Amino acid sequence: GEFLEREERKSAANAQQLVHSFEEVAAHHNVMHRCRLERRAPYDMTRNLVESARLHHVTVQPLRKDTEDQFDLAEQLIFESGRPVLIFPEEPLRPLATAIQTVAVAWDGSRQAARAVGDALPFLRRARTVRAFTATDDKPLSSAQGQQFVEYLAGFGIEAIHEDVKKTDQHSIGSFLEAYVASRDVDLLVMGAYGHSRLREFILGGATRSILANPPCWVLLSH
Repeated sequence: GEFLEREERKSAANAQQLVHSFEEVAAHHNVMHRCRLERRAPYDMTRNLVESARLHHVTVQPLRKDTEDQFDLAEQLIFESGRPVLIFPEEPLRPLATAIQTVAVAWDGSRQAARAVGDALPFLRRARTVRAFTATDDKPLSSAQGQQFVEYLAGFGIEAIHEDVKKTDQHSIGSFLEAYVASRDVDLLVMGAYGHSRLREFILGGATRSILANPPCWVLLSH
């Protein structure tokens, strides 16, 4: 009735204001963009966003701590869109970078990590510093493999260093990644997203779940 119509008008006005604000910021920074305003039912939102993400280079999504809806949406975008997802905390512990200067790559030689690196090449090429790191007690990687990865990036004109970093048993993978990002003043973390299906329930890998629950900075995730 009248209440629903009033709420619908309010929602449409809010959406239009968001579009206007985005267009102003994009124009100010000379960012190529396209806006599309659609009327959709709430239960269709995730499916529509995933389908739309497949037609774009990257999806950018804010994450608020302990917000299950955003967490579920990020999971669907990462594992169902086939495109990378750039997440960031709505309430960061330290200011988010306005320019990506230092990029860290969580490198373990896996398919997911390789995909993330391929998706992140535009960021890696523009960065001043690129660090690849491996948690040594998580997935052992020989020094030769680390050097091969550095040489691979050099083929794109990207100068990088690789380091093995000890993860102690006292630290979770989430706290380990958070500490690494803070100690190296990382602006963007690049990593593969891991998950598997068990009895039709999707199970996230430990590192992926930790990052989605509490991203320490800009994080580019690919599956």
